[in-house]
Amino acid sequence: MPQQTQMKARSAVSMMSPAHSVDDHRVRPGSRESQLLLAQARNVAYAQAAQGQIGDGVSLLCDALVIDPSSVELLSDVGALLLSAGQLTDAALYAHRAVELDPNHAASLYTLGFALSGLGEIKSAIEVLTTLSQGEPLEAMLRDTPDLVPLVATELHRLQSAN
Repeated sequence: MPQQTQMKARSAVSMMSPAHSVDDHRVRPGSRESQLLLAQARNVAYAQAAQGQIGDGVSLLCDALVIDPSSVELLSDVGALLLSAGQLTDAALYAHRAVELDPNHAASLYTLGFALSGLGEIKSAIEVLTTLSQGEPLEAMLRDTPDLVPLVATELHRLQSAN
């Protein structure tokens, strides 16, 4: 990824620290502009991860989390990148925090379930993947990432058989 794109994303994140006065030109957290800048940071983080620079992507998302620590999407993205890097404990922590904020967030449930499975937390993984496999989380997964549905079903069956 070009260095210029990385710099723009970091710049965008730094612009979002809370404004201290009306004359301050920083972007206010939660504003439309803030959401667009966070989306840009997320896109750059995933592009970096796709190039094997997962640490840089995680770092960028963590910078953004300082500004918006209750962003389910950012927490979920950090967890997903950590899961892909094999950092299961940290992935589970970020995904768990996202699920605390939004118990039906399919991507976070996916990350949490697979991280727990990898950590050998079979009963907890079964519980999380079962939640993911029904109701609102299942509908979201079918809509957004239908190719993951059979993977979740297979893992859930494997875990139930091992339990």
